[in-house]
Amino acid sequence: MMKTASRLKVDQRDAKLVMAHFYVAFISLAIGGMAGLLQVLVRSGLFELPAGIGYYQLLTLHGVVLALVLTTYFIMGFQIAAVSRTSGTLTAVQRKLGWTGFIIMTIGTAMAAIMILLNEASVLYTFYAPLQAHAVFYLGLAFVIVGSWFGSAVILLKYRQWRKENNKAVSPLLTFMAVVNSIMWIVATIGVAATVLLQLLPWSLGLVETINVGVSRTLFWYFGHPLVYFWLLPAYMAWYVIIPKIIGAKIFSDSLARFSFILFLLFSIPVGFHHQLMEPGIDATWKFLQVVLTFIVIIPSLMTAFSLFATFEGYGRSQGAKGLFGWLKKLPWKDARFVVPFIGMVAFIPGGAGGIINASNQMNQVVHNTIWVTGHFHLTVATTVLLTFFGISYWLVPHLTGRILTKEMNNLAITQGVLWFVGMTIMSGAMHAAGLLGAPRRSSFSEYGGSSVAADWIPYQVAQGIGGSILFLSIILMLYIFINLAFFSPKGEQDFPVGEAGHEAEKTPKVFENWKIWIGITVALILFAYTIPFIDLIQNAPPGSKGYKLW
Repeated sequence: MMKTASRLKVDQRDAKLVMAHFYVAFISLAIGGMAGLLQVLVRSGLFELPAGIGYYQLLTLHGVVLALVLTTYFIMGFQIAAVSRTSGTLTAVQRKLGWTGFIIMTIGTAMAAIMILLNEASVLYTFYAPLQAHAVFYLGLAFVIVGSWFGSAVILLKYRQWRKENNKAVSPLLTFMAVVNSIMWIVATIGVAATVLLQLLPWSLGLVETINVGVSRTLFWYFGHPLVYFWLLPAYMAWYVIIPKIIGAKIFSDSLARFSFILFLLFSIPVGFHHQLMEPGIDATWKFLQVVLTFIVIIPSLMTAFSLFATFEGYGRSQGAKGLFGWLKKLPWKDARFVVPFIGMVAFIPGGAGGIINASNQMNQVVHNTIWVTGHFHLTVATTVLLTFFGISYWLVPHLTGRILTKEMNNLAITQGVLWFVGMTIMSGAMHAAGLLGAPRRSSFSEYGGSSVAADWIPYQVAQGIGGSILFLSIILMLYIFINLAFFSPKGEQDFPVGEAGHEAEKTPKVFENWKIWIGITVALILFAYTIPFIDLIQNAPPGSKGYKLW
């Protein structure tokens, strides 16, 4: 018999830790959203920045605050809540580790943000060398990474405790998923930690004159692609486990869900070269190998789509739906907890198709470093992932604060999701179209406004400004809803929905929790994909690059 049953409510001590993460996440949304609005207005030629604010300063702030800070804080908070809910309240030691990680991350975030605001770190989201930032920026990034390891340790320790107390029984699905994402994150961040601590920080401090740029970029993308799945897997957690409960259905298959997460662990890390297809210094054979591994990652995404729509259709049929698509009418279209993440699911269809193009060698040459790539990111992380995170917030924030999602806030949340969809359709669609015409990925209006070639891009840049403005309205609504649910909504009990597999579902194989196998295969794939290319990059390195600032 299991000694630790899942709780219906997250313990208030754990809830305070989770909400602390959420406060930083939504402050980041406000700051990053404002920076994004100013960006698209400048790029469209509709606005000029005042007070000496730099375009690339805004670009760096937008990318770092939203893609790294918002996502990391939200994911850590959500996964800690999920583990507390399904595997039991955190111990005092585990909770202390969580707070330690939060404090370290927050100090690091403040350090990096101050340097960006002082225009001492306008090095873009990828902070590529030979662009050079202030040493405090790199040290801040290192603190964020180390702090996130503490948060991941909380999840792994709680999982280990649960397994020990329950005779190594199959763990709760949400906990298992959080463990997979935490392991992937720890393994992936070793790459970015290595380049920050061993290359960029000593270089910025003047301890070394040059660095190996090829190695630096390779270490970044060793981390950069699994970062995408670090964003995506918490959304999958909600899709697989929480959405079925919200609509009143059963999880289609516990085993399929676990298997898809294992596949993400195996194949999301050794594929960074598909971001470097146009770069010299890497043999084409190794690029081809990693492109193949990248396409394997499509399989668990298709498994997820199959599982989700099988769940939706099964529920609709159980409610008497007839015909090919009659089940769609039976879904709870007035429940924001379902509708907003569902919009994110739909956005992942064109987003995933764009990802296939980006990872394909010949087609990548067409869109590489154009604003098409920016449009792709905004469909995936900025729509699929963020809308799912917003959908989670609608029930998790009141659950943690002892309040309820009122009908008024529910309706406003649906409006927020629809506004996001409209704004992103306009903005991301314009980015994709302009990218096909060759519009560059990062340039401001002033850099190409006088070009005759750029005349074809201008209507799409204006459309980006319109779409970005609508998105900003949606952000304001989201912040209003968050503040209401955190502080002003009526007191009450909001459930933390956790789905269950149907009685007819097959028994989950215990091999999924044999981490010696899965971590061993992961390490073997990484060594196979990276060892020889790294040796080549080091042995055949060109003269080192001195840094410069991008103003």
